[in-house]
Amino acid sequence: MRQIDTVRLEIRSGTARLALLAMLVPGTLLAASPALAAADAAAPPQSGASAETPAASGVEDIIVTARRRSESVQSIPVSVQAISAATVQARDLTSLEKIAAATPQFTVARASNGAGAQLTMRGIGSNATSIGIEQSVAIVVDSVYYGQGRVINEGFFDLARVEILKGPQALFYGKNATAGVISLTTADPGKDREIIARVGYELNARQLYGELIYSTPLSETLGLRLAVRGSKMFGGYYRNAAGSQAYNTFDVATGTLNPHTAAAAAADQPQERELIGRATLKYDGGSGLTATLKASGSWNDTIGNGWNYSAVRCPTGATALNPAYKCDGGFKLYQNNFPTDIAQATPYGRSNGDLYNTYKSWQATGTINYDMTNVTLNSVTNYNWNNNKFGCDCDFLGGGVWATENASYHAFSQELRALTKFDAPVNIMVGGLYQKTKRTFFQAVLFANIENSAAPTGMRYVAYAKDSATDGETLSAYGQAIWKIVPTLEATAGVRYTHETKKSFFTQPYVNPALTGIFRPQSAATNGVLTGDQTFADWSPDVTLSWKPNSDVMVYGAYKTAYKSGGFSNSAINSALVTNNPSADLAFNPERGRGFEAGIKTTLFDRQLRANLTLYNYKYTNLQIDYFNSQVFAYVTYNAGAARSKGVELELEYAPRAVPGLSLHGTLNYNRARYINFISPCWSGQSIAAGCSLTSADGQPRQDLSGAPTSAAPEWTATAGVSYETEIGKGLKFGGNVDTRTSSSYLGSSFGDPYTRQAGYAVVDAGLRIGAENDRWQLAVIGKNLTNKFYFIGGGTAPLTGAGTGTNNATLGDIIGYGSMPRTVRLQATFRY
Repeated sequence: MRQIDTVRLEIRSGTARLALLAMLVPGTLLAASPALAAADAAAPPQSGASAETPAASGVEDIIVTARRRSESVQSIPVSVQAISAATVQARDLTSLEKIAAATPQFTVARASNGAGAQLTMRGIGSNATSIGIEQSVAIVVDSVYYGQGRVINEGFFDLARVEILKGPQALFYGKNATAGVISLTTADPGKDREIIARVGYELNARQLYGELIYSTPLSETLGLRLAVRGSKMFGGYYRNAAGSQAYNTFDVATGTLNPHTAAAAAADQPQERELIGRATLKYDGGSGLTATLKASGSWNDTIGNGWNYSAVRCPTGATALNPAYKCDGGFKLYQNNFPTDIAQATPYGRSNGDLYNTYKSWQATGTINYDMTNVTLNSVTNYNWNNNKFGCDCDFLGGGVWATENASYHAFSQELRALTKFDAPVNIMVGGLYQKTKRTFFQAVLFANIENSAAPTGMRYVAYAKDSATDGETLSAYGQAIWKIVPTLEATAGVRYTHETKKSFFTQPYVNPALTGIFRPQSAATNGVLTGDQTFADWSPDVTLSWKPNSDVMVYGAYKTAYKSGGFSNSAINSALVTNNPSADLAFNPERGRGFEAGIKTTLFDRQLRANLTLYNYKYTNLQIDYFNSQVFAYVTYNAGAARSKGVELELEYAPRAVPGLSLHGTLNYNRARYINFISPCWSGQSIAAGCSLTSADGQPRQDLSGAPTSAAPEWTATAGVSYETEIGKGLKFGGNVDTRTSSSYLGSSFGDPYTRQAGYAVVDAGLRIGAENDRWQLAVIGKNLTNKFYFIGGGTAPLTGAGTGTNNATLGDIIGYGSMPRTVRLQATFRY
């Protein structure tokens, strides 16, 4: 699905204007049922900062770079949605979560620990609980691959465009992605000087934010663009309803009980603060050679870590860890700070005991393009680093389990690519990628009922600590032949070869002496230090045939494959209660996808209607899934035997020439994502009667999930929207939009837990804008989730709840959901010079 910029209406009749404005009333559109609009009308402006540009009537051509070259979206055999810079601003799609909330079949579940997020496309994604798993939906920024879930903490602004590619992607984005790619392109300097100042205030979280962008030519060949954004919340999206808690820790060294008090965490969360900056230098000598250097950094800090963890369903209606806490979902949480004396004695604890999450990153990307007569050469060099620290109430219900963490990730990559463009039936694209990565990870977990005054410094209140690292190296080569069989028929065939190595270790350097029967310490005689030395190799072919009987119709069919690296679950737990072979359980194999896609793209009725239909059927083998055993607080990564995602997607956009400025757009999507073969761990509290009737070789309870749905996989999603813009005289123009998204029900759990089912829902967004015809200034009101609908994207059993799994007397646990964003209303002013 694609997002078309709002366009200027030339009709001067006041009656016509009023009639069209009435269409923007939310009630008028709600009868339609859902989808995000469709993208940049002309070639994406690399400055990315121009205001919404007046467009001709009818639907506009959309230029994308889904195949790493500028092409019309209607002429490429790829399922891609593009969102323009103007639409990002008009709809406030300035984070991955906001993009997902407006996009069918794409979800982002924010998580407190592990990878930090679960990104899912068409029902395929990897759990957030393991930091060692790369995401099945890859994030690509300025042609650089980012596979880590923590990238959702990056603030994305001053964008030239966003492109969403669905299904396996093997050839065009650095590394493979099995479920899809979100490609973000930041703005470049333009030919003219440009200054943009933007300030806004969000009413719910009481967030003040501002942006300043300065772009100017330094010479005839060199341009500079500087962009900075800062924000501060004086409130939050979720309300903490916890009360103060008293705990007694047993000192295993002295046998004494010591009292502690944990105050309620901040009443409003997340109270986010952020600062983001980017500098871009671009050289364009006019002879086909361009070079761009981008350097950026970000800092994001929140009060609270799992601030969107809502207790959505409990057997008794109240949480098991604290019966005073109701379990009724909503934008509410129950969390307590660290006792201050405990926080001060623990690594990475804040002295005041606050829960927190602090994310820092910086990256530098150098891009060179040399467009010769018959060959285009491209080079992309990148180094990026990020660090995340947190302190969390990690049972999320005030039960007295806390954790602190310090994790860093470094990556260097170099990609080279060449594309021929001879006046001949056959052209080729070849390329190669080198990437070097390193992840380091430390975590300390604290239980409120135990301490050790004889422990090493920093470990007195730590139940167990985890230390892990992975060094990775990737070598990849790829190529594609493009054969114009006849002028209307084109065939492409390509393949990517990938060779990867990962060397890892994991240890628990400290375990409280009372817990060594559960958690294996580093000094244990067996299995104390776990290591992994992994090598993976893969061939991923891609074949496509497309036919264009005329300029307005394109039919295509494709066979696609993709591969996602295996790895080592750095954030897991070495528990004697879970496995006798922890090294094998922490290591997991690569995930692969393969299958078919076919579609038809049409532009009809004198280019007034765009109608596209896509059918797909993909099988995924060794789907990477992380399992959290809530009863013993342990994590294990599994490879599901297989899963299949198949469905159909319909996209429509209508822009009548009789009413320039009006755009109606929508999608309807059916997706069926099911496990084919998966003997799975049981969800916590699952009884034999509920299906937990199998046993693994090491005696662990198991169930057969063959035929069961994957997580975050609604069968039906839809979007609908209308946008309109018109001149209203006196040098002014007015615009507005209403957009809805609807989803059928789905499971939040990857393990078939029926108590994690989220019922179907619909959300409504809307915006109004008024400003100068020459775009010198604009005032806007931007509303999202206007009905304040609560829903959760992922979920599972709360830590330390549920019991008796795999028996006839199992006790259900409490269900925690990764909650959505509530209603937000932004007042925003933009000035351009």
